[in-house]
Amino acid sequence: MTDAPEPPTVGRHALGPHVVGQRVVVRHLLPDGRATDVLGICTSWGADTVVIRSDRGPVEVAIADIVTGKPVPPRPSVRHRVSAHDVEMHVASIWPELTTQPLGGWVLRTAPPLGGRLRRRGNSALAMADPGVPLANAAQQVRSFYAELGQTPMIQVEADGDIEAALAPLGFTPLGSGDAHCQLASVSRALRAAGPAPGEGRLTESEGRCLVEYADGPVVVARGEAALDGDWLGLHALFVEPSRRRQGLGTKVIADLLDWGAALGATTAWLHVETDNDAGIAAYERLGFVTHHTNRYLVG
Repeated sequence: MTDAPEPPTVGRHALGPHVVGQRVVVRHLLPDGRATDVLGICTSWGADTVVIRSDRGPVEVAIADIVTGKPVPPRPSVRHRVSAHDVEMHVASIWPELTTQPLGGWVLRTAPPLGGRLRRRGNSALAMADPGVPLANAAQQVRSFYAELGQTPMIQVEADGDIEAALAPLGFTPLGSGDAHCQLASVSRALRAAGPAPGEGRLTESEGRCLVEYADGPVVVARGEAALDGDWLGLHALFVEPSRRRQGLGTKVIADLLDWGAALGATTAWLHVETDNDAGIAAYERLGFVTHHTNRYLVG
C-alpha cells in the first residue's frame, strides 16, 4: 500500500500588504487539497484574504492557504516584444534626407553631414535581420556601397548578437565607441512622469517633425527634436547647456516633445542613449524608458 503524498506546506512566502499593486505569482491550496498557481496584479491584501487580478478575472485567495509566492517582473508591453530590427527601422523618420537601399532584410543607409559631421545611424548598414545572401556576400556589398561614397564601411548590429559574432571572421570589428541603448517608453506614462508639458519652449513643426528650444535671451540653453512615424515618436538631438544642467530643462524639453507627439496620436516613444552616459540613462529611466536592445557599430 502506497502512502498518500504529504500536502504542501503553507506559509512559505514573504508576501504581505507591500505587494499590493505589484505583479505576483501565488501558489495556494484548493478545497480538495491540491495546489494551484495564480499570476496577476495584487489588488488588495486584507486580514484574511488577498485578491489577484489575473487574465481570467479577480481571484480571491485565503492567506492561510498560500503555499509560496513572490513578486515577478511586469509583463513586457507589446512594443517591447517587437524585434530590434523593427524598432530601428523607425530611425529613418528622424533623417529627412536619408537615402536607403535594401539588402534583403538589411538596409544600407547614407545621409549628409548633420552639424558638420556624418552620423553613424545615418551612414551605416542596419544589419539586424537576414540579408538574403550568404553573409560574406552581404559584407562585401556593404564594403562596395560605402567605398563608392568614400566612406568607411560601417554596420549597425545588436550588441553581442549572432550577427556581430558571424561578422568578426569577415573583418568587421567594433568601432570602440558609440554603443547605445535603444530605450522605449509609453508616451502617456512618460508624460505623467515628466509632469504636465510646460509649454514654455519655442516649438517649430515641419512635416511630422518637431524642434523644441529653451532660450536664455538670445542663447539656446536646451533643445530637442522629435519625429513621428505612425504612432512611434523618436526623440533625438537632446541637449542642455552644461552650465544649465540639473535644472529640469531636459525634462521640460522631453515633456514638450511628448505632448506634441501625443496630440498627433503617438503611443510609444523611443530614443538612443550611449551606454556610458550614466546621467542620461538615469534621467530617461525616471521617465519610464526601458532598454529594448543595445546597438553596436562595426567597421571593416
